[in-house]
Amino acid sequence: MFDLASLNPQQRDAVAHTEGPLLLLAGAGSGKTRVITCRIVYLLETRQIPAENILAVTFTNKAAREMRERVVEMVGKKATKGMTIATFHSLCVRILKSHIERLGYKKNFSIYSAADQQQLVRRLLRDEIADATGKDAERILWQISDAKNRLVTPSQFRSHSSDPTSCMTGLIYPRYQKELKAYNAVDFDDLLVLCVQLLEQHPDLLEHYQQLFRYQMVDEYQDTNPVQYRLLKLLAGGHGNLCVVGDDDQSIYGFRGADVETILNFERDFSGTRLIKLEQNYRSTGNILQAANAVIKHNRKRKEKALWTADGGGAPIDYLICDDDEHEACQVIERLHVERARHQLKYSDFAILYRTNSQSRAFEEQLRYADIPYVLIGGQQFFDRKEVKDVIAYLKVLVNPFDEVNLLRILNYPRRNIGASSADKLIRHSAEAEEPLWLVLKDSQQVAELTTRTHEAIGAFVELLERYRKKFQQPLRLSETLQELLSELKLAEEIYRQENDPQRARRRVENQEEVLNAMASYLERDPEPSLAGFLDKVSLLDDEGPQRNDKEKKLAQNAVTMMSLHSSKGLEFPVVFLVGMEEGFLPHKKSIYETFDIDEERRLCYVGITRAERQLVLLGAQRRRKYGKLEQRDPSRFLVEIPEDVLRRSSAGQPSASTPEQEQQSASNFFSGISQLLGDD
Repeated sequence: MFDLASLNPQQRDAVAHTEGPLLLLAGAGSGKTRVITCRIVYLLETRQIPAENILAVTFTNKAAREMRERVVEMVGKKATKGMTIATFHSLCVRILKSHIERLGYKKNFSIYSAADQQQLVRRLLRDEIADATGKDAERILWQISDAKNRLVTPSQFRSHSSDPTSCMTGLIYPRYQKELKAYNAVDFDDLLVLCVQLLEQHPDLLEHYQQLFRYQMVDEYQDTNPVQYRLLKLLAGGHGNLCVVGDDDQSIYGFRGADVETILNFERDFSGTRLIKLEQNYRSTGNILQAANAVIKHNRKRKEKALWTADGGGAPIDYLICDDDEHEACQVIERLHVERARHQLKYSDFAILYRTNSQSRAFEEQLRYADIPYVLIGGQQFFDRKEVKDVIAYLKVLVNPFDEVNLLRILNYPRRNIGASSADKLIRHSAEAEEPLWLVLKDSQQVAELTTRTHEAIGAFVELLERYRKKFQQPLRLSETLQELLSELKLAEEIYRQENDPQRARRRVENQEEVLNAMASYLERDPEPSLAGFLDKVSLLDDEGPQRNDKEKKLAQNAVTMMSLHSSKGLEFPVVFLVGMEEGFLPHKKSIYETFDIDEERRLCYVGITRAERQLVLLGAQRRRKYGKLEQRDPSRFLVEIPEDVLRRSSAGQPSASTPEQEQQSASNFFSGISQLLGDD
């Protein structure tokens, strides 16, 4: 039986408040995941709520998996049967798989990846702009995604278009949606939009899911966008048992459509809300928390709270002023060696955090020179690699042959005598006859201008797909069937033929083989496996690739972590180097000169500071190279907001040996200079 006594008073209140809306303001490192987990256990054990009536929504598959594992560990697997712990997108896939036919789609719909979307938009763009580029497609897709996140329909978007890019988006958006539906496909944003449409248009379904999910919990609520908010508002209607957990001070995903006003206005939107603040921090030292509180309090719109710890103040925060970006990287390496030797730390105890991914170059170079292992977060994800997408494209077509984007991707890959000219004739015939491309391929003789050789190649291609569609209907043989398919397609031979570098070719072939490992792992986890189910899992992965090999696992276990501040949220490290503390980096120049949203930049700084457990080192350069020339840099305005008594300043990598009084006077002069530079911000 779960014991409430193991929690602090505020955590106990949050766990025991189960009826009506609850806003749980959980500061960084305050144990929010533990509270949500304990709340689920309390509902199951103390309140005797059936598991199927509990819904917990997270933003990542990793968070959902960890939460489920914690609950199972506390109450056992049997007690959690029927409970839903999922991301927004996987929850919507579950609902749509059961009811999407009410919206005119078939149940075997495809979920388009970013690459699939771009390929479709580029094709639509070429009808308007002959020399359209990938960048044009990216800009239009960004606007379409932003519109969907705000529940703006194609017709609404078009009527409010003004600038050239928006006008082009206004033309492409409705055609893009029409094509998606024709291919029985949806994109990532559609999963939420269509789910909202389904519930709003069918009151019987809405009532069903409101009754099914009578107790709802949402993690990282500050990151919700308007369509996610609408979905939650619908599901919580009637009973109002909605518990949201979040921290407005960590709302840093505005560029993805997240709206901090959602959490700030929760009490207004859900009458009778109980507000509980979790302010006791179990992660960082007092000095680190003092700095974080001092910085974030300068934001204009926020819920008042202040993190505190029962532990001591800890080491002061160091600020190293470096000559240039190369010197900054050298200072990180030097300090890393010192801290590692002084405190017997592992490389994995260190993290280097920066505002933009482009800042990583100098640190990567110095880490390599010093022969220090590192892991770079934010590089190309496994399922985004071409050779992997080729395999996934075959699997998508085997599930949904009307998925034209992926059908065209594999039509002549590997080469099978259906070249670009033949593909163009097939596409034109499909458009003129208003017949899906797959049906045209099945009866290619109707396209008279194709050669006999091409007809034979198309026939062999269709036969292969039909044969493997039957083979993949045996769930327990999914891995074996995939291996047979890869062998018959001879994709490895195609890669070696294309690549001049044998080592790169080998890595690409190994990546395709890793899809087999991902399939095998899926088979072990899912009690009712299917090819469609596997593809759903792949489509919903966020930052998760296949199983690492032993060498990669060992490296990751003892390697310095490098990542952007956006990627660092939710993580913690004993020692953090927060680099680029300059105007133009943090805050970013776009926030200064374009969006004027300094508040979100300050929240980013707050997130970076609170990733540190024991030691925080801030670094900035006096000069940086831009287009090969050194330019002067100004210190970040956020430095002046950190109290003087917790910040220790060093110049050019040489720590000050002055007395505390001299050090304090030096710091006072330093901050006075910054204040004059920045004015009264």
